[in-house]
Amino acid sequence: MKLTPRQEEIIKLVKEKQPITSEELASKVGVTRAALRPDLAILTMIGVLDARPKVGYIYVDKPSQGIVNDYISGIKVHDIMSKPSFVKEDVTVYDAIVLLFLNDVGTLFVVDDEQHLIGAVSRKDFLKIAMGGTDIHRVPVGIIMTRMPNIVTVNENDSAVDVAKKIMTHEIDSIPVVERVSSTDDKEQLKIIGKVSKTNITRLFLKLSNNKNNI
Repeated sequence: MKLTPRQEEIIKLVKEKQPITSEELASKVGVTRAALRPDLAILTMIGVLDARPKVGYIYVDKPSQGIVNDYISGIKVHDIMSKPSFVKEDVTVYDAIVLLFLNDVGTLFVVDDEQHLIGAVSRKDFLKIAMGGTDIHRVPVGIIMTRMPNIVTVNENDSAVDVAKKIMTHEIDSIPVVERVSSTDDKEQLKIIGKVSKTNITRLFLKLSNNKNNI
């Protein structure tokens, strides 16, 4: 996995000042703690840094580090993705909310008759319209959904680490896994073949923890 210049700077600062808190790192890098959080999450996930509660971040210098990094970097989206939940844009918000809870998911992906991705709607979207007093029995999902091309997507061969970073950077619950297809008019479309959610990432962490002695 190739590190960004800011991530390289973070590693350098931690080596020089360890242990160092996220507040101190943010101040030295010149960004907010919120902006720095995705970088710290990635660096701790791949094992370059270790977060010590009430102490700060330290640099991890282990002989096995390269092996661990290679193992994690080799995990792809197709290894962790799960089945997505679909809805059509003419379905009412009420019915979509029922589907959301029946499937126990945080995001519904909106598709056309050919299963092409046209939008996405999340719990936050449903909460906003419900609190606004709108008649959710009459309003269709198409009114409140986020439409393409304003949806973050990944393909099945992307790195699981990169997907985790996208989820944190964009502060979203779930990312659709897509493949590019051509419709009858030769216009390129995206077809959903899976999803990666925060739950998928958590399961990956648990799997890595259970298998750490085999890495």
